[in-house]
Amino acid sequence: MSDAIWAPLTHALESGIRPKFWLRDDDAIEPTEALDRLIATCEQADVPLVLAVIPQPTGEALAERLANAKSVSVAVHGWAHQNHAGPTEKKQELGPQRPLDEILNELRTGREKLAVLHSQRFIPMLVPPWNRIDPRIPPLLPNIGFEALSTFGPAEPGPIRTINSNVDLIDWHGTRGCVDHSALVNQIVERLGQREPVGILAHHLVHDEAVWTFFEKLFAITRSFNIEWLTGEALLRGSA
Repeated sequence: MSDAIWAPLTHALESGIRPKFWLRDDDAIEPTEALDRLIATCEQADVPLVLAVIPQPTGEALAERLANAKSVSVAVHGWAHQNHAGPTEKKQELGPQRPLDEILNELRTGREKLAVLHSQRFIPMLVPPWNRIDPRIPPLLPNIGFEALSTFGPAEPGPIRTINSNVDLIDWHGTRGCVDHSALVNQIVERLGQREPVGILAHHLVHDEAVWTFFEKLFAITRSFNIEWLTGEALLRGSA
């Protein structure tokens, strides 16, 4: 990979900007080779990981795999990652198509299940599948034990702390592989110096080699400038 692609980021960091980063990875259910690779890549770079786990299908196998993983936090990725939207609507699990009580009961059950399975590494953060949520739901999340919400894009003030990812590594509407590296670097640079940390969004189950290469270079650069990657606990404490 050409160092020229990364020049905008290195120049920005050389100027003295000291952003904070965090990494969220979605759709975890069970141990896989891809998840092992993600955890190993993060551990080698000393980068904490917020892993959004789908509660309904997950179980002890993932809990056992994560038991000795360093700096992995577990967030709640909806309930079953099941689409309830109509054929002409964008995919949603937590949309307006179902009774509110039904959705809240699922989220409460999912939170309780993951809190038991993952104990000390669990964080009460909700990550809606497809990053979409009915606006009726966030004000009610504290009532069922959630302290934060994480979707995608600029975080708006609301009834619950919102900690969004804002740089998606996957080209979902094109190649469904890694976004062009130069485009990703430019997105990161655009977000430097903002109030929110730079939130990198990953999906380990669909990573191609270009994603892993991007991680290695990004982690190396941020490490060389002593840039902080926030843990899930730090995000909830408001250390962002």
